Amino acid sequence: MLLYSDIIADDEMFSDAFPIKVIDDIVYEVDCQMITIKEGADVDIGANPSAEDAEEQLEEGAVQVNNIVHSFRLQQTSFDKKSFLTYLKGYMKSVKAKLEEVKPDRVEAFEKGAQAFAKKVVTNFKDYEFYTGESMNPDGMVALLNYREDGITPYFTFWKDGLKEVKL
Repeated sequence: MLLYSDIIADDEMFSDAFPIKVIDDIVYEVDCQMITIKEGADVDIGANPSAEDAEEQLEEGAVQVNNIVHSFRLQQTSFDKKSFLTYLKGYMKSVKAKLEEVKPDRVEAFEKGAQAFAKKVVTNFKDYEFYTGESMNPDGMVALLNYREDGITPYFTFWKDGLKEVKL
């Protein structure tokens, strides 16, 4: 199993247990879903409910959570467009500095790809929710949560070059 950790904050962000797609060689899109959890009870891993359970509402004490947010203890945060751009500029500079140390041949591709992808994010800024790693390090990665075209299916976007793979 591979864990993907933030190269700056060292927070675990997700694992290869989730469906992962590489987009434009610059970000990972990681599919996630809403699950039901209840303290002291079995965890619903998101499988299809049986016919008799399909009509059931949430039991008392049960809550709906995003499985990646829950599993990796991601913390929701918020930005307006201006503060996000300020954060992103600093974050990209930090990632570039790390790349220059460990993967200098990747710097040019990162700069081009990150700039293009950042424009897509800013254009659709209102569609995103923002999550930091467990430590809430303000210099670390902010993961972007969005929904597929159906408006129901959630997925996260993580900066590929801002992560390191850790084998378990």
